Amino acid sequence: MAGLIGKKIGMTSVFSVEGKNIPCTVIEAGPCVVTQVKTVETDGYDALQLAFGEKKEKNTSKAEFGHFQKAGVGPKRHVIEFRDINGEYKPGDTITVDLISEDGWVDISGITKGKGFQGVVKRHGFGGVGDATHGQHNRLRAPGSLGASSYPSKVVKGMRMAGRDGGNKRTIQNLKVLKVIPESNVIVVKGSVPGAKGSTVIIYQ
Repeated sequence: MAGLIGKKIGMTSVFSVEGKNIPCTVIEAGPCVVTQVKTVETDGYDALQLAFGEKKEKNTSKAEFGHFQKAGVGPKRHVIEFRDINGEYKPGDTITVDLISEDGWVDISGITKGKGFQGVVKRHGFGGVGDATHGQHNRLRAPGSLGASSYPSKVVKGMRMAGRDGGNKRTIQNLKVLKVIPESNVIVVKGSVPGAKGSTVIIYQ
């Protein structure tokens, strides 16, 4: 699946022809530079390795620096592989937002905002103050019973409990591309995408 690496700029809204206010997300999509071309003969599969975002040389390991130097580019912050990209590319080539077509559809992956340690009401949507059944004992936002005491005498794996919330990779599928601005390497998609402002996202065409 072809794609680009980008950065979430933020959210805004636009008006449609019918006058509806449409929430949308603005994303800086590329430009991405090709750092490696993988083939079946050399690597066992076909893929294109793209890099995005500048990185200081002092923060780059020697192995990474040598890899980028071989491709003829400077150190980059993010490196992702994409398969099934049409066209002939070689290390050092640049792929821009022109890869994405306006009024098309894309899938976007990102890391959700971290919420820290949260209780069961916020983390799993428990009812909180409800009918106070299932061992809840009127303790408002308490989780209630965690299982039987006689058998199996343990908390079974997968029990929904309090814990760290957010910070997970999530993919939103079938987002409509409302506008492509090639001169700024920016796309505007309908709806929201995972992550905070300035976070890295992966756009699949």
